[in-house]
Amino acid sequence: MTRVAVVLLTAAVIVVFALLAAAAAGTLARLDGATYPAACMRAAATFAAVITLATAVASVLTQYLI
Repeated sequence: MTRVAVVLLTAAVIVVFALLAAAAAGTLARLDGATYPAACMRAAATFAAVITLATAVASVLTQYLI
């Protein structure tokens, strides 16, 4: 039960961190003069990159922790 809770909380923290990074990227793109659709695309790309990086790190760490 404890292991499931840790996994769920870690996943929630990663999603929140990805959302914060995406919001920052979109805001910075908009301040740089990008249009709203372009800023949304940069935010989406940043969100996907953070989730992909977190998945890659988790898959590498799983080999050492299990």
